[in-house]
Parts: sequence; structure tokens; C-alpha cells
Amino acid sequence: MQNIEVDIHTVQRWLKHGIDDSGLPVTLVDCREPNEAEIAKIDGAVLMPMRSWPPDQETLATLNGKSVVVHCHHGGRSLRVANWFRQNGHPNATSMVGGIDQWSLEIDPTISRY
Repeated sequence: MQNIEVDIHTVQRWLKHGIDDSGLPVTLVDCREPNEAEIAKIDGAVLMPMRSWPPDQETLATLNGKSVVVHCHHGGRSLRVANWFRQNGHPNATSMVGGIDQWSLEIDPTISRY
């Protein structure tokens, strides 16, 4: 099992190739609130607000067999959500350290900071 936290540069590489280091397809989950996603978002991220957790079984089923990378604003909420995923059948779930704020600083400066 991989580390529960992953840095933004690794996530960028995974998203570019569509797979993580073990060859699993990658899905980026945004656990922030909709109003936060309106301000700033990473293209391709699936919005699953932590407030309405847990997601329905149908949504969870779409993530089976995938490497789930969770992000939030700075990394606190995403770490809790990644832990939940790991405890509920998604052992490769990770939390993106630094969140979308770090992403906008180092990966994509066109993403608004808030």
C-alpha cells in the first residue's frame, strides 16, 4: 500500500499519464464545497463535497479499481477523506499535500488562490 499523502508533482505526473506508479487509472476527487470549486478548480477533478459525505454507492462504484487522489484547499479535509476511502474499500486512496493552493502556486498559476 502506498503512502496516504502524495505531493503535487507526483499527482501532476499521474494525471498526465492517466495512471499512478502501480499502473492503476487515476481519479482526482475534490472534497471542497461547491462555492470553493467555483473560485478555483483543477480540470478533470470530480467534486464530492465532504459535507455531503459519504457519497452514494453508485458514485463509489465508479471508483472501484482506481487510484483515488483527494484534494481540498490545503490538505486537511482531503487527508480525512482519503482515510475514509481506505477504510471503505479503496486502499490506494491518497491525499494531495498542499491542496489546490499549492497546486496553483507551483503547477498552474492560472488557478485563482483564495
